[in-house]
Amino acid sequence: MNILQAILLGLVEGITEYLPVSSTGHLSLTAWLLGLGQTPESKQSIDAFIIIIQGGAILAVLGLYRARVQSMLRGVGGTDAAGRRLLMLLVVAFLPAAVFGLLLDDLIDAYLLRPIPVIVMLFAGGVLLIAIKPWQDGLRRRQESGEGRPFRNIEDLTVKDALIIGLMQCVAMIPGTSRSMMTILGGLTAGLPPAKAAEFSFLLGLPTLSAACAYKLMKQIKDHGLDFVVPLGGWLPVVVGIAVAALSAALAVKWLVRYLETHSFVIFGVWRIAVALVLAVAIFQGALTL
Repeated sequence: MNILQAILLGLVEGITEYLPVSSTGHLSLTAWLLGLGQTPESKQSIDAFIIIIQGGAILAVLGLYRARVQSMLRGVGGTDAAGRRLLMLLVVAFLPAAVFGLLLDDLIDAYLLRPIPVIVMLFAGGVLLIAIKPWQDGLRRRQESGEGRPFRNIEDLTVKDALIIGLMQCVAMIPGTSRSMMTILGGLTAGLPPAKAAEFSFLLGLPTLSAACAYKLMKQIKDHGLDFVVPLGGWLPVVVGIAVAALSAALAVKWLVRYLETHSFVIFGVWRIAVALVLAVAIFQGALTL
């Protein structure tokens, strides 16, 4: 792997990790276009690389929402009640993924990390995002006219709300679904405004992505040892990939928050359907494997 390839993969990871488009299909398609992962050995290295550079996306949220993180840390120390409540809500929302992730990870890798499930979920998610536009528009109009219930703040979520969002996040364990899509939709149904629903989704990504990355990385090290980075060209592409992923994720998060304040998810739905169709053609022609 050269530096340019590391930059492109880091860019795709950072942009797609938090947008409701699913990073799985995009990273697979990008690696294929770059000519990477063509052999079993190089495929293992690319998988490890993608796991590691997710750390950049995690760092982006830590930086952007450092005030929230600091508030939660003060809450642990008993000096910030709002931070303590937010931390409690995130723990409740994270628990379903932690439990089902450990129980189902091997089954998901064995049966769902395959072309048809990924393509189907990409396509179905695109249709869903387009189909909910009338609901989104109606919700926004009712809120603006004062006829609907007021939008809620993140701190106003109940434990039940957090648990439902956490269960919706579990659906995203199916490759091609998008964790961000499910958790943002969960926040909207709980009465959060779009920007706050996205913020809760990003914060929930901190424990979820960190735990998933650590678990996957430990499995890689156990199976292949630390030498799995050697085929990538050493550590320099990894460092570059993390840095690019962090920067692009930060920009994507800031853009998405502003975009959702006045727009629906239609653009993401159309994009998902287009990517699903491209993947389907590439896979069923034998040019791409997942």
